[in-house]
Amino acid sequence: MSMHLDLATRIEEHFGEHLERAVELKLDALIAHFSNGVSLEARIADPHAYAITWAWGEAELRIDTAPLHRDLATFPNHLHSADGSLHHDPLTLTGAAPWENLQRVIVAILADPLLDRLTTSAGAPPT
Repeated sequence: MSMHLDLATRIEEHFGEHLERAVELKLDALIAHFSNGVSLEARIADPHAYAITWAWGEAELRIDTAPLHRDLATFPNHLHSADGSLHHDPLTLTGAAPWENLQRVIVAILADPLLDRLTTSAGAPPT
């Protein structure tokens, strides 16, 4: 929980103006509600094992490190998009500091909650 406490503090310090309310701490997760309508839940066990899920309206997306999709260039990282399709992970790096990964995700979803620009751009690697 201390990692989640530290991450919650950093979210409030760096993204406080975008938060609807204080970050919530759960036993094994943190939950943040942003002013653009995004609700984010982060479950981070260590730099190699995490799931970051967010919802925007009815859409739900998730980046996680479950070692299931060996065909993706970013294995074990992968993105479950709002339409249910699977993509390479355009944001996080396994082994990076949890705050670095979480910060990348927050910056991206504040600008584009569905990550449309990252998953449909011409330069994106095939899924």
